[in-house]
Amino acid sequence: SMVPIGRGQRELIIGDRQTGKTAVAIDTIINQKDTDVKCIYVAIGQKASSIAQVVRKLEEHDSLKHTIIVAATASDSAAMQYIAPYAGCAMGEYFRDIGQDALIIYDDLTKQAWAYRQVSLLLRRPPGREAYPGDVFYLHSRLLERSARINEDAVEKLTNKKVKGKTGSLTAMPIIETQAGDVSAFVPTNVISITDGQIFLESDLFNAGIRPAINAGLSVSRVGGAAQTKIIKKLGGGVRLALAQYRELAAFSQFASDLDDATKKQLDRGQRVTE
Repeated sequence: SMVPIGRGQRELIIGDRQTGKTAVAIDTIINQKDTDVKCIYVAIGQKASSIAQVVRKLEEHDSLKHTIIVAATASDSAAMQYIAPYAGCAMGEYFRDIGQDALIIYDDLTKQAWAYRQVSLLLRRPPGREAYPGDVFYLHSRLLERSARINEDAVEKLTNKKVKGKTGSLTAMPIIETQAGDVSAFVPTNVISITDGQIFLESDLFNAGIRPAINAGLSVSRVGGAAQTKIIKKLGGGVRLALAQYRELAAFSQFASDLDDATKKQLDRGQRVTE
């Protein structure tokens, strides 16, 4: 309710290593089990054992029947890791263009950028910031801009009038790994500017036992609010505000000996919301 995602939206999952980014993405796939949403999970540069764990979790929750796994493991060539997201996106576009809804997870685009950097340096292209080639922004924008919702006329045209009265969508949830929470690095800032919002996971919250470790203050959805019902929008807005204020007050309350009743009440409510 705090970070709503509409169909056809691009919502970034960003955070440090081992903060539960993949878990958030996999939970999203599992929650599509009783819907008609087709899911594509693209694993880029991951260990084969990590991908096997994801497959096992999807099998346990009976979610593999509506999911396609596209894997370019760490042992695969840089070229395969570079091209894997585009292959997964083409599969998602197929479902979108025939009037169905699809969800695609890119786990993660940082490793695709690394693979593209390797390929570019081997091709002796001039390196830019952080040794990335000059067109690294285009690398991700041309991939993520393919996620969209298309209207009935577009579906009818793409299917040669075989499918009528249906809209199609491809929703993207790319994952970006940060170093020590630095969202101002080259690749994270690029992808933040392309997407329609981000879910920011914090290592401090994760270590404090708060799972998922989502920072409500830094997480935002620029489109999703329009996809919510009025009651959810009203309730979710209050929860988001309470949680953001609680984080701020909790930091200052460590230094204060006397707290007024209003502050205590707000801290108590924030604690309950967190739990």
